[in-house]
Amino acid sequence: MANHKSALKRARQSEIKRIRNKTVKTRIRNVIKEVRQAAGEKSREHSLNTLNTAKSSIDTAVKKGVVHKRTAARKISRLSKLINKTA
Repeated sequence: MANHKSALKRARQSEIKRIRNKTVKTRIRNVIKEVRQAAGEKSREHSLNTLNTAKSSIDTAVKKGVVHKRTAARKISRLSKLINKTA
């Protein structure tokens, strides 16, 4: 564990960021699961709505700095490809 005052503060800040990032990443995973499930249901309108929700959540994660923008672009691309293929 850290001994210096500044290192202790940095450890506290890192822990808070880790918890915040964890919630955002969990949200992304859950949204991706919803899109894949909607793609299997063959309902075009519902799958497009879930895709748009997923795009929004992933872009928000990029804006917060939790996920790299190219990782987000790859995830969105794969989900869009999946929805277009099922339609």
